[in-house]
Amino acid sequence: MPEGGADGRGRRAVGTVALTVAAAVFVVSALVVPSQFDRFTPAAFLRLPLEGLLGVALALVLPERARRPAAVAGGALLGVLLVVKALDLGFHAVLHRPFDLVLDWPLLTPAVDYVDVTAGRFAAVAAVVGAVALAVALVVLTTRSVLRLTRAVGRHRLVVTRSVAVVAVVWLTCAAPGLRLAPGVPIASHSAAEFAYDRARQVGVGLRDKDRFAAEAAVDAFRGTPGDELLTALRGKDVVLAFVESYGRAAVEHPEIAPRVGAALDAGTARLAAAGYGSRSAFLTSPTAGGGSWLAQATLMSGLWVDNQQRYRTLVSSDRLTLGGAFRQAGWRSVGVAPGITRAWPEGGFFDYHRVYASGDLGYRGPRFGYATMPDQYTLAAFQRAERDADHAPVMAAIPLLSSHVPWSPLPSPVGWDEVGDGSVYRAMTSGEAPAEAIFGRDPAAVRADYARSVEYSVNTLVSYVETYGDDDLVLVFLGDHQPAPTVTGDGAGRDVPVTVVARDPAVLARTSGWGWSEGLKPGPDAPVRPMHAFRDQFLTTFR
Repeated sequence: MPEGGADGRGRRAVGTVALTVAAAVFVVSALVVPSQFDRFTPAAFLRLPLEGLLGVALALVLPERARRPAAVAGGALLGVLLVVKALDLGFHAVLHRPFDLVLDWPLLTPAVDYVDVTAGRFAAVAAVVGAVALAVALVVLTTRSVLRLTRAVGRHRLVVTRSVAVVAVVWLTCAAPGLRLAPGVPIASHSAAEFAYDRARQVGVGLRDKDRFAAEAAVDAFRGTPGDELLTALRGKDVVLAFVESYGRAAVEHPEIAPRVGAALDAGTARLAAAGYGSRSAFLTSPTAGGGSWLAQATLMSGLWVDNQQRYRTLVSSDRLTLGGAFRQAGWRSVGVAPGITRAWPEGGFFDYHRVYASGDLGYRGPRFGYATMPDQYTLAAFQRAERDADHAPVMAAIPLLSSHVPWSPLPSPVGWDEVGDGSVYRAMTSGEAPAEAIFGRDPAAVRADYARSVEYSVNTLVSYVETYGDDDLVLVFLGDHQPAPTVTGDGAGRDVPVTVVARDPAVLARTSGWGWSEGLKPGPDAPVRPMHAFRDQFLTTFR
């Protein structure tokens, strides 16, 4: 019995030491873990965190009664920082940027909706429950780990004091000359403190942004301009403004994507030229990347930089003149064709359309293809039937297309325009809900190939629409809303998207000669780049 008791005590001692070491490893890892996947390297986890040293030193100097409250507060704060880093990882992977603690919470709802559509309701609920459980677990685990370490410090004050002194000397020795384990990875780290400071500063900026944006929105060079002075150079024209989902600069410049998309654009240029159309192209810098299409659309239509949901809500509650409103005031029938709208859209009134055709208004009787509620060809065919087939007043239509929306597969095949009908023709094609791993669980090269095919389909559909239904009075403007996710573009891809104007009437393109845009559907590498919010004023000024 005595031996067994000694063995038991020995095992408990070993277990206690193992748990304490595990807690130390976890806390250090939480302090140094990067907030971007591309920075996940072994060297990143071998750094010496200054915050850990200061935490141990604080535990040494605090009186015993204050250690536990301090440990709980510090552990909970570290847990929250770890949750924010996890959110950053997701936002960098999809939207090319970190999570904004003030402005980005509304974006989580579209993320859940995306999972619901592409992977099913069960997966969406599981994702929400799993995310909440993970966040709570991280906070609890960091708090318990810090508490365990604090108790260990109290039991071994002398050894810990000497160890801290040695590690502090090492930290200072490495910090002074800026010694690094790898490029951009200093041995002496204070990244957790920097991260917390940056997020605190970001919160302040976000809280002040609403008033600043409202002031910007109040300044409008076209406010009060009479309708008979707007868009006089486009009188009698049907103007179609098409947003091609995820059509970014990567589509025309990425070495794995550009050959396919570029060939489609070059062939489209030739096909349109044969039909008597000219075209000019350039780049616009979108306020978003990887997602948030409605922010880009609001930016282009309003002439204001709308890069977060708070700005979007402020904008749609204002009386800002949009492109849709300008055409309406100038005598056009102004419509929005929005196949992605599947529920009530009260903010649609802000864009000042005579009518909004939501998904349920377009009469589609075919299957979904991935996220898209209907193929782009069907969307354009439904618009043609509703607004352009019969004798009609000039129409301006804003049409966000969906076929090139992530996950980029499955993809419909083109059919004859006279075969589109109510969309039943698409039932014979492979379709359905694509699983979430269609992006993140696959070889990036395969994902890029799917992306290239989807953009090629959308471009070819627009070209075919102009060939089939175009006339001297059709003007098509099409552009990307944002770049695709970093899985496609790679890191540091920027936010530029192509924009193109197509017209048969040479007088229309002559008006744009001062823009300096490239000829054809494909913008050249040296084509002008302007912020997307500048387009509204440029367009209204040019065609005034």
